[in-house]
Amino acid sequence: MFESCLAKQRHVVELFSDCHSDDDKYQKIIQLGKRQAKLDPALKTEKNRVQGCQSQMYMHTWLEDGKIFFETESDALISAGLGMLLQLVFSGETPETVLKCTPQHIDELGIRQALTPGRSNGLASLYLRMKQEALQMYMQMNR
Repeated sequence: MFESCLAKQRHVVELFSDCHSDDDKYQKIIQLGKRQAKLDPALKTEKNRVQGCQSQMYMHTWLEDGKIFFETESDALISAGLGMLLQLVFSGETPETVLKCTPQHIDELGIRQALTPGRSNGLASLYLRMKQEALQMYMQMNR
């Protein structure tokens, strides 16, 4: 059930294979942040703002063919990169998969330990928000 989620996590871990220090990890996170797509300004609403992030982070979520998709945008490159770390794994999965497949790649890469407490809290807040959105969509699908 979670094979694609786990495969995506392995892919993200491979992206960091050349990172040997926390500074290297930060640089890779920043590179990912630069790949972040810009959200339509109409989607940058209070409803789409992720609470608990140090920077301004917005997340747009939609359901298509039984799969949940996430788009994130942040005004800080590190936060944007952290959003991409989750988006790359969970976007395009079923809501049930988002609820049950934990982001092991974050711990495997030692990302949390490399972050300041504020950034770590922001990452946790974003993941919680993704799970909340997935739960709402799961419930809508199973009415």
